[in-house]
Amino acid sequence: MSSSQQQFLMKMLEKIMKISCWKMQQYPDIMFAVQNLSQFMHQPKESHMKAALRIVRYIKNNTGQGLFYEASAVQQISAYCDSDWASCPVSRKSVTGYCIKIGNSLVSWKSKKQNTIARSSAEAEYRSMAVVVSEVVWLTGFLKELGMYDGESVKLYCDSKAALQIAMNPVFHERTKHIEIDLHFVREKIQMGLIQTQHVSSAEQLADIMTKALGVQQHDYLMSKLGVKDIFQLPT
Repeated sequence: MSSSQQQFLMKMLEKIMKISCWKMQQYPDIMFAVQNLSQFMHQPKESHMKAALRIVRYIKNNTGQGLFYEASAVQQISAYCDSDWASCPVSRKSVTGYCIKIGNSLVSWKSKKQNTIARSSAEAEYRSMAVVVSEVVWLTGFLKELGMYDGESVKLYCDSKAALQIAMNPVFHERTKHIEIDLHFVREKIQMGLIQTQHVSSAEQLADIMTKALGVQQHDYLMSKLGVKDIFQLPT
C-alpha cells in the first residue's frame, strides 16, 4: 500500500474505533472484531482495509440492534468466561473474553488479548477466569453498596474442564506454579462462597462470541442469548 492509502486507512480505522466504542455501549457483537483490528492501527495493510469495511457494512446494516433489558424479579448474577488459546499469529498470545448477566440482562462484557503467553489452553482459560472473577468482585461490591446484592454466590460458567479442575483442586501442582497468583485469587473467592463454578458446553458458552469469529447460525444464537435484539425486525 502507498503512504497515502495507509493514511486513509488509519483515519478510517480511527473512525471505526470511535463508532465501535459507541456501538459497544449498546451491544457486544462487534467487540472481538474491533479488538482484533485495533492491533494494526499503526501499520495497516490492504487486508485490514477489507476487514474494516466489513465492520462498517455490518454497522450500517444493523442500525436497529441493541441490548434490551427486560423487567424481571430474578436478580441472580451469572458470569461466563472463555479464551482462544494462542490465536494471535504474530505473538501467539491468547484472547480473553467474558460477559456478566444480572438475571437475563447483560451488564458487563470484554474482549482483550492476554498480556502474557499461555503455555496451554487450560492456562489461557484460567487466566480468563481470573479476569472475570476480578470483575465480579467489583460488580458485587458496587451492587452491595446500592442494596441490590444479598450475598448469593455468582455462578461462573466455563467450558474448560481442565481449568475448572485447577480452580477446585487445592493441591499445588508444578504445572500451575507460574500462574500461582491467579490460582490463589480465584480459589479464595470460591472458598469465600462468592463464586460457584459450573461447566457449560461450548455451544452454550456465551463468552465465545468475545474470543473468536463464529458462523452465522451460532453468532445469531449467542446474540439472542445475550439479549441483543433488532427493533426493526418484526417478532415471529
